[in-house]
Amino acid sequence: MNKLKEKIVLAKKKWEELENNREPIIFVGAASCGRAAGALELINEIGTFIKDHNIKARIIQVGCIGPCYLEPLVDIKLPGEPRVSYNNVNTKTLQVILKSHLIEGKPHVKLSIGHFGKDRYKDIPHFFELPMLKPQVRIVLRNCGLIDPEDIDHYLAVDGYQGFMNALTMKPDDVIATVRQAGLRGRGGAGFPTFRKWTVCRNAPGEQKYLICNADEGDPGAFMNRSLIESDTHAVLEGMLIAGYAIGASKGIIYIRAEYPLAIERLKNALQQMRENGLLGNNILGSNFNFDIKIKEGAGAFVCGEETALIGSIEGKRGMPRSRPPFPAIAGLFGCPTIINNVETLGTLPNILRNGAEWYTRYGKEGNRGTKTFSLVGKIRRPGLIEVQLGTPLKEIIFDIGGGVQKNFKAIQTGGPSGGCLSEEFLELPVDYESLASAGSIMGSGGLIVMDEDTCIVDVAKYFLDFTQKESCGKCVPCRVGTRHMVEILERITHGEGVPEDLLALRTLGETIKKGALCGLGQTAPNPVLTTLRYFRNEYIEHIKDRRCRATVCKDLIEFRVIKEKCTGCQSCVRVCPTGAITGPRSEPHNLDPTKCIKCRSCYEVCRYEAIAGDAIVIRSAEKKS
Repeated sequence: MNKLKEKIVLAKKKWEELENNREPIIFVGAASCGRAAGALELINEIGTFIKDHNIKARIIQVGCIGPCYLEPLVDIKLPGEPRVSYNNVNTKTLQVILKSHLIEGKPHVKLSIGHFGKDRYKDIPHFFELPMLKPQVRIVLRNCGLIDPEDIDHYLAVDGYQGFMNALTMKPDDVIATVRQAGLRGRGGAGFPTFRKWTVCRNAPGEQKYLICNADEGDPGAFMNRSLIESDTHAVLEGMLIAGYAIGASKGIIYIRAEYPLAIERLKNALQQMRENGLLGNNILGSNFNFDIKIKEGAGAFVCGEETALIGSIEGKRGMPRSRPPFPAIAGLFGCPTIINNVETLGTLPNILRNGAEWYTRYGKEGNRGTKTFSLVGKIRRPGLIEVQLGTPLKEIIFDIGGGVQKNFKAIQTGGPSGGCLSEEFLELPVDYESLASAGSIMGSGGLIVMDEDTCIVDVAKYFLDFTQKESCGKCVPCRVGTRHMVEILERITHGEGVPEDLLALRTLGETIKKGALCGLGQTAPNPVLTTLRYFRNEYIEHIKDRRCRATVCKDLIEFRVIKEKCTGCQSCVRVCPTGAITGPRSEPHNLDPTKCIKCRSCYEVCRYEAIAGDAIVIRSAEKKS
């Protein structure tokens, strides 16, 4: 342990030198979101610029800081000056920024978004006081976007592995007691108290015990776990050391989907650094604790997020859930006691063991302590990765942090494809495990999808149920057969062929599947349908009775037309129409040929004057069918 402490001292000194650097430092957000927005191209451009202008500067790749709508982000820190952040940088604006900040020696105020210094610039706000970031509480995400995740010295300099070193000075039972006092619940979905699973596993007979990190994040629109691994890799691995020590495990496995290549690359790099610093292997830091970690790449099956299916996949079997009991904590991987913890659960542990249980209980609410990370996506002005205290109202997340929607708010789905769609009446609902469950939804791993008036709620229910139906392992009849029948009914309704009896059939099937399915995937699969039937029943009735889709999404129920009185002839619709269905000279009302229209909605979405509609024709179409 003394060697690691010496390493920490050197790392802190190195970090201090970085803070008081004598040459410019350029930080680029290079997690998957930043790379998708062009971060790697910017890094090449920066390298060329500093070389052409003979500037000595360092380029550091950091992770995702959260507000994905601002990507790509480039920060510049001059000697003795605060770090200044620039958003939505492209190759053109980059040249202007670099010239102003590196050559002229002053930030480009108009292109900057915020700074990170103690002494604020007069015309530039502090980055963490931006509307999206100010209401957040960053515990799990404390290092994301601020340190280089591929440099262990950066992590050590910000008190990395201090929580694990504290744990080694305690008995394993005392570590479990600390987690119990903190009130940490599993962040993978159900919110089961972490200490309870650990206690069962620790007391279970057997010399060999396993710890598995579940990084099989498969929800559409969810990226919390990926972002944490990419941006603060060592925090997750430190959490695995703490959990492994507490339950008496000697082997750890990270089960991560192969679609996360950057996360896998950074995990491999971090594991090598841990071995070089005596944090893996036998007698870690001079203790009697032996522990090693391996990576298992999954093939991307959604059902393998369920812990028994995940175990089967690691064992080389087909990923299919099994009946419980016995629970994995007693008989899991290869029949040995096994704990499976979510990425965020493990990423939280170092903070608790470093700062103490009492500190952690300051956040959240009774029974729901701490914070929760979410991916906030959909029809939201400020999409991205966020972290809030448990108990934060949905309204604050959507409007204060997310900036609201451009059109009228319709619903928010919590918990990914297995979650529920909650209407406007639930905006004051606190985001905690029990409150969401009482509304018919779930916390899930943390996906939040916001919808506006242009979203067809029936189509959304069909989309998510179709996803879970296709991802079903097919082992149990309720899930395999029941979800297929529900999808068929929803398809009929969206095609204008539904009948009133379909609503009762959907509810009956959904409730039966929830009670009879073998695993959590099947038990929660009907949630999108059951909640939309409960809170948006009128839209189902409109689809069935009036053959009308108010959001103009269901193609068999709509025909688009141009409202001549509103059309200004701006030709925006002409430019986006892929089939040439819309024609007309500039500044004159256009025409839409329904025989060429493929109902892609491009014209509807681009029109600023609300001159594209379909409702009137939908009614006439229904009359013809009748």
